[in-house]
Amino acid sequence: MKNLQQMKKSTQKGFTLIELMIVVAIIGILASVALPAYKTYTDRAKFSEVVLASGPAKTAVVLCIQTGVNCDNLDSVSVTAGWANGPMVASVDVALSLIDDGTILPPAAPNMVPDPDGTVIITATSVAIDTVQYTYILTATRSNAGGSTWIQTGTCEEAGLC
Repeated sequence: MKNLQQMKKSTQKGFTLIELMIVVAIIGILASVALPAYKTYTDRAKFSEVVLASGPAKTAVVLCIQTGVNCDNLDSVSVTAGWANGPMVASVDVALSLIDDGTILPPAAPNMVPDPDGTVIITATSVAIDTVQYTYILTATRSNAGGSTWIQTGTCEEAGLC
């Protein structure tokens, strides 16, 4: 009887090799599921900087559409200066649809003005994320009520980043 009690005490000192292997296998399976999801979240966080960098350009376009003031200043050179300054932002460009205002100028300097009924396209480009540059494109169209309608496109949608 004494020998049986000693045997029970000696068998309860630790985990078996099988139990440890099962725990390691479970941790491995959980890690294989969690790491790709974590990568997606970090890529989305990086790309959110690009979306935020396009915000001031969008505000300027909305003000231009509603008030009609400073619309001719919304070219790519003036808009991107100082706005695309984050480490994940390669550029923020604004393209206006333009019309000729009818004045006669030399062919080298046509007098183009923003089309009041046209579209404005804001294109924000990211620095390479996993060797791919993604774009975030906002297209504004003037609505009848004096506001604007925005459509979001770009390669970031296919990648699930925006």
